[in-house]
Amino acid sequence: MSAAFVTGATGLVGTRLVYDLLRKGYRVKALKRPQSNISQVRQTFAFYTDTKEANLLFQNIEWVDGELLDFESISEAIDGCTQAYHAAAVVSFSRADRDEMMHINVGGTANIVNVCIEKKIPLCHVSSIAALGRSSEPDGVITENDHWQTDRGRSAYSCSKYKAEMEVWRGIAEGLQAVIVNPAVILGAGDWTKGSLKFFSQTHKGLRFHTPGVTGYVDVRDVSRCMIQLMEEQRFRERFILSAGNLSYRDLFTQISNCLGVKPPDIAAKPWMLNIAWRIAMIMSAITGKKPFMTKETAKSAFQQLRYSSEKIQYNFIPLNKCIEDCAIQKVRTSANLCGL
Repeated sequence: MSAAFVTGATGLVGTRLVYDLLRKGYRVKALKRPQSNISQVRQTFAFYTDTKEANLLFQNIEWVDGELLDFESISEAIDGCTQAYHAAAVVSFSRADRDEMMHINVGGTANIVNVCIEKKIPLCHVSSIAALGRSSEPDGVITENDHWQTDRGRSAYSCSKYKAEMEVWRGIAEGLQAVIVNPAVILGAGDWTKGSLKFFSQTHKGLRFHTPGVTGYVDVRDVSRCMIQLMEEQRFRERFILSAGNLSYRDLFTQISNCLGVKPPDIAAKPWMLNIAWRIAMIMSAITGKKPFMTKETAKSAFQQLRYSSEKIQYNFIPLNKCIEDCAIQKVRTSANLCGL
């Protein structure tokens, strides 16, 4: 039986990846921090299948405690595995988290790469479209061939993911068998209070403003399936963009609103509005000690129009309208469970 080592198993990608690996008959060792809450993993499994199977699959996970920045704990935890999937990362668009992202995203990846080189274990690394360059053509579509040119004006998260990816390429140069995936913004079942799934919780509460920004999106189910497929096909020494399509924020929030039965945003936000909003958010953050609801980087991205091509991987992605609808269904099910229905 093949054994897979997974980092970030409690996150959006990692949870679905563990689920798919288990259903395909893999033995899974999942890295977690001692303080991690793994209950969300079982809850997410239950969205994809019936409760009985969800519990059975969850019980088959071999959880191992460790820290990405501790080489020895990673080396010990990965023993007995025949392949590794690195999905753990700190995601933040706050400059206050820059040092943490650099330490964990870059340093943690370096440790995973070094362990895999030492133990001759193939690796699938989850990078991001944030680690890609920009098209040389105005309004052009970004592909795997558009390489990073400078970190000037890029977010701290983008810089950390680019430098983490460079660690993988360094490992490949040293003989590591590795494949890199660059997912677009990932949507899927999970915790609505975290990451890109906040789109759904924010829309459910009510949004009035929309922006003209455009980016790519992909269903987490496709991200997981592509990762496993690429590893099984041994598509090493390559990277692949994973994007089901490009949507404007206005279209995204309108589709989410329609699925949730709430009023879609109907006011076009101007750049000056968001410039005021992120400054207010930073002031409120300083007063309350909570993370800002908006940063300078997220305000800027709301107006960027970046389109991505996933033609290289030749995979039939779940349509975005189906992905958005399924995420909305998760909200309905969750609400019903809370009400005892």
